Amino acid sequence: MGRNIYLTTTPVPEALERAKNSLDRDTLCPAETIPAHEAAGRVTAKAVYARCSSPTFHAAAMDGIAVRAEDTFPAREDEPVRLTRGDGYQPVNTGNPLPENRNAVIMVENVVQVDDDTVEIEAPAAPWQHVRRIGEDIVSTELLIPQGRLLTPYDVGALLSAGIYELEVRGRVAARFIPTGDEVLDFSKCPAPRAGQVIESNSQVFVSLAREWGLEAESVPVVPDDRTSLKKAVIDALAQGCNIVVVGAGSSAGSKDFTRAVFEELGNVLVHGINVMPGKPTLLAVSGEASGYPGRLLVGAPGYPVSAAVCYEELLGPLAAWMERRPAPRRPETEAVLTRKLPSKPGMEEVVRLAMGRVDDRIVATPLGRGAGMITTLTKAQGYTTIPATMEGVEAGETVSARLLVPPDEVERVLVHVGSHDNILDVLADELMGMDEPWRLVSAHVGSMGGLNALKAGSALFAGCHLFDPESGDFNFPFLEKYLPGMDLSVINLAIRHQGLIVPKGNPKGITGIESLTREDLTFINRQRGAGTRILLDHHLKKEGITPHSVQGYDNEEFTHMAVAVNVLTGAADCGMGIMAAARALDLDFVPLARERYDLAIPSRFMDDPRVTTLLELIRSDALLKRIGKLGGYETTLTGRQMVPGTGLG
Repeated sequence: MGRNIYLTTTPVPEALERAKNSLDRDTLCPAETIPAHEAAGRVTAKAVYARCSSPTFHAAAMDGIAVRAEDTFPAREDEPVRLTRGDGYQPVNTGNPLPENRNAVIMVENVVQVDDDTVEIEAPAAPWQHVRRIGEDIVSTELLIPQGRLLTPYDVGALLSAGIYELEVRGRVAARFIPTGDEVLDFSKCPAPRAGQVIESNSQVFVSLAREWGLEAESVPVVPDDRTSLKKAVIDALAQGCNIVVVGAGSSAGSKDFTRAVFEELGNVLVHGINVMPGKPTLLAVSGEASGYPGRLLVGAPGYPVSAAVCYEELLGPLAAWMERRPAPRRPETEAVLTRKLPSKPGMEEVVRLAMGRVDDRIVATPLGRGAGMITTLTKAQGYTTIPATMEGVEAGETVSARLLVPPDEVERVLVHVGSHDNILDVLADELMGMDEPWRLVSAHVGSMGGLNALKAGSALFAGCHLFDPESGDFNFPFLEKYLPGMDLSVINLAIRHQGLIVPKGNPKGITGIESLTREDLTFINRQRGAGTRILLDHHLKKEGITPHSVQGYDNEEFTHMAVAVNVLTGAADCGMGIMAAARALDLDFVPLARERYDLAIPSRFMDDPRVTTLLELIRSDALLKRIGKLGGYETTLTGRQMVPGTGLG
């Protein structure tokens, strides 16, 4: 079979408009009658008028006595009016019907009890004082709720109070997700994927989002890359009443991507390719007579999870809301300052995930990985921004509008770390979230030098660094003095850690140290430029008289110790420079080279910030020291102590 070719892509607003113009939402979501007590989250199909008033009688609004207000007018503190039970007053409780011929209630605390049947009143009561009059809240036959209203739990209370026990609402969207792919494994069977296989998860992301939007959503088992099977799955979904059918993957340009062909056979393709990255392969169609169930929305969602998420958020959410006549889901927005340059290809709108938190008086945002397959960038992100198709990117320090993936107040509880990666940071993140009042650690792994640059730019609360200076034999301070002169910093040790070469289990190639890296049968995996680990490696290479170009793989870079370890585990590299904890985490072997001090550099103006004080209390706790000890490859003799120049390794 040939490949699908994108001749043009469609802007999202135009794609939405095409779909709306091709769908009849009255047919897709016809009105239905439901019990009023089940109506929260539904949209009224027509106006609702009250059947009865609320209250339906004059009612006492306070505990006390019901009186004729006119009888109390002469009352003064020095000349109280005396009333007798029956003719003069009647005891009432809150909510009681007001006795006949009474028009006011006096609170019990303002009544002087003379005897069992006699009271004195020292102040006059105004007519209708402390009385809920008939129809005070709702008047019979008045408009209670207009058509097109998204009903809240409070609306349910109003409906029942007005004697409305059932009402007409718009029908709900029923959606089904059909995952496809020969290489895709059914998550419900708890599979262990082999090379070339992936665990299917996009269906559950969609179903969870759709249920948040109020839709009736479900998924089915994975359908293989077979045109006949896919066509049958789509028709089955339509036959069972689904008015949105989403096919996961199969809409791109591969030779096994059958979604477009099936949609063309069953209906009319409206859009194939939207002008957004990630999300470009999105496909929209409408079922026709050939399907047996015309007028339904067919969607081809991209296979990469972040691309699929863009499809859900930008197209499916708004279209489903439009069908049900409910407000489109809209995430709260805020302004944020970018911590680094964000280039973008002009001509294509781009959605970029952001790690966000407050530093000083502004919210800063660090762009996360931009790969369409990196679902963890959505779990780590607090928001995302969109770069218009007309721009070539955004410069560092510029302000962008960001849509939040978390509640706005959660951004205020973020500790923004930019700097070197260390496995202890994951432990800190877990412990912080386990507190009675959780805090979230957001960490951008850009290397030690990247962390210092972030401090200089005012875009981080603290930076992790482990920069060794061969001339002084000290860590970090020579670099702080050189690159951040005059900045008032507090340097707190997190741990002394063991650096070395991460090698496969059993060290099958007999790697003994730095001198082994020149062997032609070895492939090395390095850390990125500016990383303290790379600076340490360069120091050892220079010490041994080895040039970088003689190390096969020296220019192959990863941004974390765990990424280096995974390369070794999977055979993509024979060894890599990293910490013992990363090797131990993946059951790899380790050839030690050096001990180093990993510190947190914190601008002193933040030392009284509750986020930082909480962090430091945690670092100094026995519980954290125990967890660090279990990681392996760390020494905690200096952990939590404030460092000074010349401390070295203690």
